Amino acid sequence: MIVLEACVENISEALKAAAKGAHRIELCENLAMGGTTPTVGTLKVCRRYLSIPIFVMIRPRGGNYTYTEEEKEVMREDLLRLKEAGADGLVMGMLTPEKRVDLETLYSFLELARPLPVTFHKAIDETHDILFELSRLKEAGVDRVLSSGGAATAMEGADMLRAMIHQAGRRMKIVAAGKITSENIALHIEKIPAKEFHGRKIVGTLE
Repeated sequence: MIVLEACVENISEALKAAAKGAHRIELCENLAMGGTTPTVGTLKVCRRYLSIPIFVMIRPRGGNYTYTEEEKEVMREDLLRLKEAGADGLVMGMLTPEKRVDLETLYSFLELARPLPVTFHKAIDETHDILFELSRLKEAGVDRVLSSGGAATAMEGADMLRAMIHQAGRRMKIVAAGKITSENIALHIEKIPAKEFHGRKIVGTLE
């Protein structure tokens, strides 16, 4: 089965995405900045009305993915509250100043997140060696990695995405992302052997 994950930033968009056939929601705020942590209230109301899984972004601000200790504290608090409020999964990503996966922080967050599944988001596309960092995420036990293969779009990054899917094997899912819409999803499924696809308009416009 192909899973279509719709990226939404409020209850109205979440309801529309579900009605249009999304299999899962990624709930964020401030998508103009790449997505930040939504409120507990938004998650609770989405949970009340939706029967499909809701994965929640844990990101304290836009910009880069290298966080201060104080920002990590905010992320931990948000993670615990959103987990308690009914999140079905958590989406996060953190890098060192050298643009490698910040494994120390990731491990601590994975411990807090369990038993919920964790997706490492497109921060991986900013690393210098995507396949090496993917191997570290796999070893850490990350469940999913959201990526456009280091390119601006999933189609441009298709070769890397195929390599990532091969390397991930059965232990980890690669979620293809990057300008995937309801109009071009069939082409992406044909070109990229992923089982999960992510997009703002993956089931159509939500306006």
